[in-house]
Amino acid sequence: MSPPKPVAPTNPPLTRSARRRNRIIAVTGLTIVWVLLWGTLSWANVLSGLVLSVLLLAVFPLPPVTFAGRIRPVALARFWVRFLRDLVVASAQIAWLALSGKPPLSAIIAVPLRVNTDLNLTLTAEALSLVPGSLIIEADRTTGTLYVHVIGVRSREEVERFRQGVLDLEARIVAAIGSPDELRRVTQPHLAGPSEPAHPEGAPR
Repeated sequence: MSPPKPVAPTNPPLTRSARRRNRIIAVTGLTIVWVLLWGTLSWANVLSGLVLSVLLLAVFPLPPVTFAGRIRPVALARFWVRFLRDLVVASAQIAWLALSGKPPLSAIIAVPLRVNTDLNLTLTAEALSLVPGSLIIEADRTTGTLYVHVIGVRSREEVERFRQGVLDLEARIVAAIGSPDELRRVTQPHLAGPSEPAHPEGAPR
């Protein structure tokens, strides 16, 4: 007689305070994304973002996303400083590519994240999409993999450099709001083997 199969543990139901906290986090995150997409910090954009976020969550309720981390102000400030720096540098690089007149090479790069949660996947994808020159074309929730279309990639070394940059971005996000377990996972060496680098369009294979 074979031993009984272990039953996978089920997540306990969320308490009322946990549901309220998750809704506040979702509204805040959607409002921040709305303001960033407009590119202007104003009361009109903040208020319209709050109203639209509440309506969006009421009409299209999102699945519950458990926030198990804690906000670290110093790491959060470091994330924003680095994000603004990357935004300026990427904008200058895209402007230079446009002025050069040469058709830029591009690539679709798969980046498996080390923290496979909906929150981390969403925040990393949003931060990447807001930086000029990179666009998320697919996010695989099962494997926690982002597929990113990148402009200005000329070699496999630049592909790997971009992939490492995404992992560094993930580490900064987790350092700002992640749990201790998630923080250990991004500071340890990446256990998954490196995926086959994408071939830049037009570049020799």
